Amino acid sequence: MRILVYNWRDLAHPCAGGAEVYTDAVAAEWIKMGHSVTWFCAAVEGHPERETSPKGYDIVRRGSKYSVYREGRRFWETEGDGKFDLVIDEVNTKPFGCPKWVHGTPVLGLIHQVAKEIWHYEAPWPVSWIGRYWLEPRWLKAFRDVPVVTVSESSRQSLEEYGLRNVSEGPEGYEPPMGPAPSVTKAPPPTIAFVGRLSPNKRPDHAIEAFRLLRKSIPDAQMWVIGDGPMLLQLIRSAPEGVTFFGRVDNELRSRLVCTAHVLIATSVREGWGLVVTEAAALGTPTVAYDVPGLRDSVTASGGVLVKESSRRSLAQTLVKFARGESSKSDRLVPRVCGVNTWQVTANSILSAVLSSPEAGGATTDGWWMVLGGASEAQIDSELRCPLIATFGDP
Repeated sequence: MRILVYNWRDLAHPCAGGAEVYTDAVAAEWIKMGHSVTWFCAAVEGHPERETSPKGYDIVRRGSKYSVYREGRRFWETEGDGKFDLVIDEVNTKPFGCPKWVHGTPVLGLIHQVAKEIWHYEAPWPVSWIGRYWLEPRWLKAFRDVPVVTVSESSRQSLEEYGLRNVSEGPEGYEPPMGPAPSVTKAPPPTIAFVGRLSPNKRPDHAIEAFRLLRKSIPDAQMWVIGDGPMLLQLIRSAPEGVTFFGRVDNELRSRLVCTAHVLIATSVREGWGLVVTEAAALGTPTVAYDVPGLRDSVTASGGVLVKESSRRSLAQTLVKFARGESSKSDRLVPRVCGVNTWQVTANSILSAVLSSPEAGGATTDGWWMVLGGASEAQIDSELRCPLIATFGDP
């Protein structure tokens, strides 16, 4: 099958994040199944307009952050129409709008999360108000009757609140790193790790302020901030003693730091899932996080603790309780890998969502079952219900 994915960024983009890691991994699985995949995205300085990734999918880069949507439609009209069997509109706040101008080819929406409150953190007023209450509802209206896949129950509920009628929840993909976990012991002083982009919607300032309050009770506590972003210099200037900024690091160092820390702290406004929570749990480090969409799914599945009130003080109080070992038995942090599955199952779950679409010919079409490697409907259903922990064991 020939699959066209629209996502305004690819892994070469300096702002690439979790959605792009997800797309790369899923596209690689589709290539292994024998499909061909083309990823249309914005141009990136220093990278060619067309190239084939090391994993075998083709990349087409055209347009800027804003014009990529127009260029995406032009690509379909001049090179794509009639040459693909499935079009995936991957929504990062603004969709490409494929349901409006792709005709005769099945379209699937891949939406990790909605923006909602994020508008107020990432855009100035009145743009934030317009985006939250007019633009986003208007954009998503085009997907009302289009099959849509999302990665968590929280995101599914949010999309249905926007009136989408055909939303399925597919598992977040995760592949344990090859080889044993880093051979390290926990840092001697209580150590908090923050991992993520240093941008307003991740609220790293909340995490650092909670640490400042923690230090009043536990003066030798340490905090490691791992990541880069527009708030970096501001955070460095305002950070209290005990905070170390590592910037953007490679996977090996990040794993070692997270493994050594006693707890991961997550303060996002909302997430699709929050894969960093799963990754930390696999390294034996639990998470304390705000009880917000996405994080409430991943943290609950991974044995962490949710802070009901999204305030720095409540977060600090929870951290103090666990640092001192004052938590009750029922609240004890026991990290585990759960709620996610292999990338192969994730890739299959996306394609299986198309099976029920009238455009695809219905779920009983033999050709579509061959799309999933010839697996039977019962086998696919069984795979989608099987948590990763059953495959790889409890760390």
